[in-house]
Amino acid sequence: MNPDRTLPRDWFPGRVPENVTVDPEAYLETTYSFQLFHSAAADALHIGRGSSVYLGVMFDLGEHARVNIGNFVLMNGARIICDREITIGDYSLISWNVVLMDTPRLPTDAGRRRLALEHAARQSPRRAGTEVAASPIRIEANVWIGFDCCVLPGVTIGEGSVIGARSVVMENVPPYAVAVGNPARVIRQLEPPEPDQYASTL
Repeated sequence: MNPDRTLPRDWFPGRVPENVTVDPEAYLETTYSFQLFHSAAADALHIGRGSSVYLGVMFDLGEHARVNIGNFVLMNGARIICDREITIGDYSLISWNVVLMDTPRLPTDAGRRRLALEHAARQSPRRAGTEVAASPIRIEANVWIGFDCCVLPGVTIGEGSVIGARSVVMENVPPYAVAVGNPARVIRQLEPPEPDQYASTL
């Protein structure tokens, strides 16, 4: 990151918000990722050592949202919808078009939803309400989430798990599990690695 909080070779003329921390060894491709960033929280977003945040990742953060991206995480084309808290553990892989949402932002009740949409139409800029409570998402270390997946509010995905492409994760996934489908269900358990089997060379 440049001293003025712009990014080298960025095609979009933006800046990294002041409440965003990017490790010097992390890669953030473009400031366009912050077009929907509204968080006023201190340390609203942290991108850890060696992590890569590529084109298409969008940080749609509400006023009080906090997102923590661990070390050596790879994200490509994901949408992070957060009004409270989302944590992504070290060495996780978040594939194309994944949506992590700790809030639906609009009520499921049709009447209340209609009122919320009418209210949004009167706002400038237009933005869906935040009257629905958010529930944190936790992605633990070494998780792989396949393309087109959606992870819903309140979900924890355990360490070392794999979520199959186009799955909708509505409930917690235990560590070292393979979960697939809509709604996602565990179809297989994986063997945890032996201690120090994959010791870091860094």
